Amino acid sequence: MNYFKLFGLPQKFGLDTDLLTEQYRELQRTFHPDKFASASALERRLSVQRAAQINQAFHTLNQPVERARYLLELHGVDLDGGTSRVDQAFLLEQMELREALADIRDHPNPAVALEELTDGIRQRTEIIIQQLGEQFQDASRRSLLAACENVDKLMFLNKIQHEADEICDELFEY
Repeated sequence: MNYFKLFGLPQKFGLDTDLLTEQYRELQRTFHPDKFASASALERRLSVQRAAQINQAFHTLNQPVERARYLLELHGVDLDGGTSRVDQAFLLEQMELREALADIRDHPNPAVALEELTDGIRQRTEIIIQQLGEQFQDASRRSLLAACENVDKLMFLNKIQHEADEICDELFEY
């Protein structure tokens, strides 16, 4: 099943997430297992399976990293080769971000330092998402390989953002 077709959306990276959410809700209303409570056991089982597929498809298309991975898969690109595809400059950037994150608690004003760090992560993430849109639009082999590298970068940035969020929660616990 093609997730884009399931939601009636064009197969592209740049999606209207409001429309995706609207289509998701409509499909859930149609196939929710509660609507099949008095149906046969087979129909109930099929509705549970269909609802699970809809949920998985929504999760995949709603998250930029997962959507990019899915599109690469549809283009026949294997992401599970196990080797990192990022360049040396990004590896250095990763090290610097990790060091900055590790030093947050010792900063004279950790809230300001954390906000500056997360703003930088957010800006970098937006740039990569824009690049992914362009790479998938081109869809040449070279662009798809560059998209693989950007997926790796985005996965790292998401992870470091999550760690920053945890530090924020820790710093501002009540």
